[in-house]
Amino acid sequence: MQFKTIIEPFKIKSVEPISISTEAERVKYLEAAHYNPFLLKSQQVIIDFLTDSGTSAMSSNQWAALMNGDESYAGAKSWERFEKTVHELTGMPHILPTHQGRAAERILYGHLGGKGKYFISNTHFDTTRANIEFSGATAIDFPSLEANDETSSYPFKGNLEIQQLKKFIDENGAEKIAGVILTVTNNSGGGQPVSMQNAKQVSALCRQHNILFILDCCRIAENSYFIKNHEKAYENKTYKEIAQEMFSLADASIMSAKKDALVNMGGFLTMRKNLWPMHVHNC
Repeated sequence: MQFKTIIEPFKIKSVEPISISTEAERVKYLEAAHYNPFLLKSQQVIIDFLTDSGTSAMSSNQWAALMNGDESYAGAKSWERFEKTVHELTGMPHILPTHQGRAAERILYGHLGGKGKYFISNTHFDTTRANIEFSGATAIDFPSLEANDETSSYPFKGNLEIQQLKKFIDENGAEKIAGVILTVTNNSGGGQPVSMQNAKQVSALCRQHNILFILDCCRIAENSYFIKNHEKAYENKTYKEIAQEMFSLADASIMSAKKDALVNMGGFLTMRKNLWPMHVHNC
């Protein structure tokens, strides 16, 4: 008799206790929080599905690397390694490390935004929309038409609807659009992937109208998997090569490393050219 046993290819070396509550207690907690999960205390939650940020368990090698990290205040070897790795992946020379993705959003969209400006996305994530609207700008979603069709098996429901973007540019003017943001995968759109073809179309349209094209890339490794398996032209490409090609289409990128980078904290902002006035950069 043959057995097919499927096990996880790793050992778990640490555990974290969780609090167990009764149904009556959970009802009480929800009522006190006005049914807003953001107002719940962490000890009131048994299993937390509020976010996927920072929920990955780091490997033994990752934890060991922390001990070898160069914590020098300036010129650290750890920074040199980080900068080299991010530059190799994104191809962008201007790299700013942040403690997480939403900090990168705050920096970039706070600078680019303002009253009367628009940001277009396949679907804005909640923190992205908050940072944009806090600046006074307006966040607009143009998800693919297939995204709302539950019966469709189309593999790239995370795409941005190109025709709607074209129409918006024609009707409102490119100068009012502070940026077009392509989130891969489309988190608020159900985590659906974006095709390379769609990314190329968005990039071409943005370059045609001199609009900044921003890649929100927290799940780009996962998105590369879907491209490799569902776009025939990329079936022989590596995941890294696919990610590098997608980065090459963008003018800037924002990364929450708490997702596909599989770390508990971190992120970055990269830019192909300096988007800040020179006097600000020199300060």
